[in-house]
Amino acid sequence: MSIYFRINKRTSSSWLLSIFLPFISVLLALIGGSIFLSFLKVSPVQAYRGMFQTAFGDWYGISETIVKAIPLILSGIAVTLAFKATVWNIGAAGQIFLGALATTAAVRYFYVDNRGIMLVIMFLFAGIAGGGWAAIAGYLKARWNVNETITTLMLNYIAIHLADYFIYGPWKDPDSLGFPMTAPFPEAARLPQFAGTRIHYGLFIAIIFAILFWFIFRYTRWGYEIRVIGENPKAAQYAGIYYLRYIVLIMFISGAIAGIAGMGEVSGLQGRLQHGFTAEFGFTAIIVAWLARLNPISVMLVSFLIGALQVGGESLQIVMRLPIASTLVLQGLILFFVLGGEFFRNYRIRFIRGDER
Repeated sequence: MSIYFRINKRTSSSWLLSIFLPFISVLLALIGGSIFLSFLKVSPVQAYRGMFQTAFGDWYGISETIVKAIPLILSGIAVTLAFKATVWNIGAAGQIFLGALATTAAVRYFYVDNRGIMLVIMFLFAGIAGGGWAAIAGYLKARWNVNETITTLMLNYIAIHLADYFIYGPWKDPDSLGFPMTAPFPEAARLPQFAGTRIHYGLFIAIIFAILFWFIFRYTRWGYEIRVIGENPKAAQYAGIYYLRYIVLIMFISGAIAGIAGMGEVSGLQGRLQHGFTAEFGFTAIIVAWLARLNPISVMLVSFLIGALQVGGESLQIVMRLPIASTLVLQGLILFFVLGGEFFRNYRIRFIRGDER
């Protein structure tokens, strides 16, 4: 007798399933990571213990985890906004680079020896640059239905190489001993840091954005219209929502937040623009958004956990001499199992006998 299976969409999802599925997904990811580490002849218990102690064992590890979390919160909010409208912004990495590039341009050509004024100028430059970059893909999608996944992904490479042109070319610091970086920012162009740590005031910007967009999604008409566009674009147009304007605006704001994340990195942490400064935050933001289930408040928690994973991954490199790619594999496993968990939250698999078909 033949056995078949049928996939049925769930009409509702129980609160118990919603609570436990993420934990089960992460647990399965850790088990998968254990198998991967075993192939590398590394004890999974020792590896996970070392990662935990590096990230949470002392105040330095916790502070570095927060430093990693700041750009992840901002870029996670950026892609969450786009994903809410079912616009797949895969270009946060490029928008971060454009924001950092615009920040550096503001410091070079519009410098004001007043920290408050200078930070506002840099904030506006970064937001407009990142937002304008994302709005290109938004307009192409809304006007001609061009696949935004492809356009945002391709725009990443243009942005990265554009930044490299200036870093290796006209903006290269002659005193950098040949290293690809610009001249250091003046003190007035630096986001303040908390004493004794590398945590900068970009943390406040990230928290404000997270709370703001949680409120917008939950309580405002604009948040409701974003959800309507995401669930049924045709119904949104029939309801009088101007689709082209909304998509371009959503992508602009999404890109602007990512651009501000770039400003935070170069102004608050690096103090200059240099090659490869983002450490792939823009792509990791996609993992953050899905793990947080597109909830801005949850984005903060997930960003902290992913930041801990990145800081803990340093112990795999230093102590166990594993490549940085091993940490990226663990992140990929988490995303894989979380997406699998989302499938089972939305669908039910039913096995049936051949004579029941």
